[in-house]
Amino acid sequence: MPKNAPSFACQACGSVYARWQGRCDDCGEWNTVEPEQDALAAPGSGKKGKARGLPLESLAGESAPPPRFNTGAQEFDRALGGGLVPGSALLVGGDPGVGKSTLLLQTGAAIARSGKKTVYISGEEALDQIRLRAERLGVAKAPMQLAIGTALKDVMQTVKAAKPDVLIIDSIQTLWSDDIPSAPGTVTQVRACASELTRFAKNAGCTVILVGHVTKEGQIAGPRVVEHLVDVVLYFETEPGRSFRLIRAVKNRYGPANEIGVFEMRGEGLAEVSNPSALFLGDADEDTPGTAVFAGTEGSRPLLCEFQALVLPSQLAQPRRAVVGWDSGRLSQLLAVLSARSGVDFGRDDVFLSVAGGLRITDPAADLAAALALISAKEGIALPQGTTAFGEIGLSGRIRRAAQGPLRLGESAKLGFVRTAGPADIESDAIKCIPLDSLRAAADWLTGT
Repeated sequence: MPKNAPSFACQACGSVYARWQGRCDDCGEWNTVEPEQDALAAPGSGKKGKARGLPLESLAGESAPPPRFNTGAQEFDRALGGGLVPGSALLVGGDPGVGKSTLLLQTGAAIARSGKKTVYISGEEALDQIRLRAERLGVAKAPMQLAIGTALKDVMQTVKAAKPDVLIIDSIQTLWSDDIPSAPGTVTQVRACASELTRFAKNAGCTVILVGHVTKEGQIAGPRVVEHLVDVVLYFETEPGRSFRLIRAVKNRYGPANEIGVFEMRGEGLAEVSNPSALFLGDADEDTPGTAVFAGTEGSRPLLCEFQALVLPSQLAQPRRAVVGWDSGRLSQLLAVLSARSGVDFGRDDVFLSVAGGLRITDPAADLAAALALISAKEGIALPQGTTAFGEIGLSGRIRRAAQGPLRLGESAKLGFVRTAGPADIESDAIKCIPLDSLRAAADWLTGT
């Protein structure tokens, strides 16, 4: 491609092409490939200059961990890995109405009260709307400064003069640069604005928090061109009709990924949930066949939840399979292994499986709890009261070892459970362990045969 030839980028997914085409090969969208300028080039980067050698350092050495400061919300700090890092850039994504602006307004107010200079710039709401929300949340008197604007050059001029410790941009899709011939919210504009704000964070030592919209596929708009620019990517998520909110770290250069924080949406704003296991267990009825409590983890946090199953003879030629809160493919695989390895056949039954409380489970160690709930529903036998379960099940029917076993056992004992069924190697002084090496052993233990 000639040196000065323009490149073309898909405004839906960010894929780059050497020439224009009507359909994007990656995402399949039509008429989204448009010409773009080199939005990431720094001012003056096109000028030729004398090359400089880079200093080389040894791999071994001592370095202090990055300094952090708290946000005032322990659940937010937990998801971040211990707090905010000066000079870092964060991207917070979530569905419309999930509470992103509420979370950041509460967080920004708490940071401002701690003595950090905080600036909140909105491109979506008027000043009066933000003030009304602040009154409802009880943070109107916090020493946080507000501004309304969407032009990138105006935003940069404002923050360079204000020199804040924390800058909140709500949202990155509303910003636009007049150097880029694209509409606000397109991939080119989002990349240019995010790059400029990230560069400002590194140079000024300011923590920049960007709000990002989520697409219909559940991803932050323009993920390929935004997520790699920032240091931390957080998803703020919930299930429809539920009051709880999860903030999950999917990328973190300063701490572990997959950490979560749990909040509950109330009339006065978001409240932290210090014991999420109690929230998701709710009014668990352990005397009912078809229920099993799963001792799970999210990141480094133990989290207990309840599987509920219903099994009944099918009246259809093709039995129904329905699952909520768990992977449908995993359920199909588990039913096949149960029929082949445990002696309990589900081939002619309608099967319904749900995770109570609206939580979505991805932990592979949930297999055993789901299997026990299914066997319990099929045989009409309730699990012994005060029992949790965890363990991954292979295609051979063997129950495999699960990560963070002591953490799962400790949380079960903490919440008053008296026994845990799991892999053959589990052991604990705090709770009675039921070691199970296979699905057949699990079925025999539950049915008493």
